[in-house]
Amino acid sequence: MELTLGFSPCPNDTFIFDALIHNKIACDDLSFHVEYHDVETLNEKAFRGELDITKLSYHAFAYATEDYELLDAGSALGFGVGPLLISKDPALAEELRAYAGKPLPEHLRGLKVGIPGKFTTANFLLGLAYPELTNKQEMVFSDIEKSVLDGSIDIGLIIHENRFTYMDRGLYKIQDLGDYWEKTTGSPIPLGGIVIKRSLPEEVKLQVNRLIRESVSFAFANPKSGIDYIRSHAQEMDEAVMYKHIELYVNKYSEDLGEEGKKAVIELFEQARANNLIPSSTKSIFLVK
Repeated sequence: MELTLGFSPCPNDTFIFDALIHNKIACDDLSFHVEYHDVETLNEKAFRGELDITKLSYHAFAYATEDYELLDAGSALGFGVGPLLISKDPALAEELRAYAGKPLPEHLRGLKVGIPGKFTTANFLLGLAYPELTNKQEMVFSDIEKSVLDGSIDIGLIIHENRFTYMDRGLYKIQDLGDYWEKTTGSPIPLGGIVIKRSLPEEVKLQVNRLIRESVSFAFANPKSGIDYIRSHAQEMDEAVMYKHIELYVNKYSEDLGEEGKKAVIELFEQARANNLIPSSTKSIFLVK
């Protein structure tokens, strides 16, 4: 049985899926047709139900629960892994930093913010910390730093490996929105998860969940095994940066959400619904085992 599988070309995803798609683990009767897309494209594909299995942001998952349920394996959660709000103006960065979670003064409310997509968890966190920053421009995540530097946006919301490169380009951190979430809730921040179509047979869903867990375990045991594959898709080619990225986003929650991870996902959804940021749903979130 061939299943369509979508994930990003970022090092954390290629690290997770390398063993699965390159037959380094036994997949039995399953095979996978892979599509690589940025997270917002994956989110949109999930809304249209185009892929059997896909990575998507947790924010977007709230809009796709009718068709998909969340696997225990493959997620990106953790402490110190959140998106960063950045500026090229250190004075502006310092001023904005003081207003996280507080009403912004009028002169700051019109700032143009570059975001990596409306339905990214990064944008959801921005709405929690700075709800008055509503002048947003959606763009591919890898273009945000350049747009801040050339002045086409005032501030940028960066994700993935850009959190390791912004300082080298003369940019300043306003706020680590993951850190803001952690201090507010005490929970790890759920960034992205792997979902599977509800319509697939239960035994297939359970098999895919097991195989992704095995793929993560293989990657942990053989961290250099997929280096050429990871490098071939990475925006940032420096190996040290790639592995910093992987270490940040691939952890125990990537093998299995566990109770702590599931609690964090539930808390994210509850806060989002309380702030009218996502719709209500009667569907179960998690794969029933």
